[in-house]
Amino acid sequence: MTEPVRANTAVVPPQPVRVAPAPRSQWWGVWDQFRTHKGALAGLGFFVFILLAVTLGPLLWTIDPTFIDIRARNQGPSLAHPFGTDQLGRDTLARMISGGRTSVSVGLMAMVLSLILGTLVGVLAGYFKRLDGLLMRFTDLFLALPLLPLLLVIILLFRDPLRAAFGPETGIFILIVGVIGITSWMQTARIVRGDVLALKEREFVLAARSIGTPNRRMITRHILPNVLSPIMVSATLGIANAIITESALSFLGLGFPSDFPTWGRLLFDSTDYLQQYPERVMWPGLAISLTVLSVNYIGDGLRDALDPRIRGR
Repeated sequence: MTEPVRANTAVVPPQPVRVAPAPRSQWWGVWDQFRTHKGALAGLGFFVFILLAVTLGPLLWTIDPTFIDIRARNQGPSLAHPFGTDQLGRDTLARMISGGRTSVSVGLMAMVLSLILGTLVGVLAGYFKRLDGLLMRFTDLFLALPLLPLLLVIILLFRDPLRAAFGPETGIFILIVGVIGITSWMQTARIVRGDVLALKEREFVLAARSIGTPNRRMITRHILPNVLSPIMVSATLGIANAIITESALSFLGLGFPSDFPTWGRLLFDSTDYLQQYPERVMWPGLAISLTVLSVNYIGDGLRDALDPRIRGR
């Protein structure tokens, strides 16, 4: 007679449940790659310092940049005036802070305008074949125009009407931002168009088109997010280009009025005293050069960090 089979009553201890780690955002990978670029990190630190200085500087250095003290004119660096004073006794450090706020504001606003125009033209030209020829010939026309004479003509034509409509300072600000923005979008348009031409033949775009995705949704959901990398790099370079252009216009005496300082205007006002007081040219020149250099380094680091072929090396 066979014995009954006994069921195995041993209790198996519960196994610990392993929770899968949350997926890491791709922006952390971008930041990790960006940190490996020492020049980009230094440029980012200096640009942040400039932004904080021109934003919070008036709270710490309360001297009015337009205050005239004839008794203190043409003074060298001292505790009361670390950067010295100009020919009217105005504090150079206060004017540097005020001028930097204007120059950086012009650079940021002109960059935004040029990015909007360049991205719009580039996406439309790359996605819609029937618009490609027309928009690219329009872009080539702007590239063929001599930039500096065009800027001078536009400023001379619209400076007085805008001053009368918005005031001397706001009118010139709108004019400078508009002029720089509408003359610096062409490179962004060509870069974005090239990326869109490659993207619209990718499998995910063809799959979205096969299920009837409308063009507007295709552009906003599939095309624009994938051309974000060249747009961000163009943004950094656009800031540098706008700051240099505004400084050149102010140096030529066609920018902001003399009582509204910018870094370029400070250079223009200091040229007559270059031999006697060379430090007056040195401070705004260094500010423009280092700010533009830092922004270019940031763009170089972003270009490497946003490229998936380089990221992770």
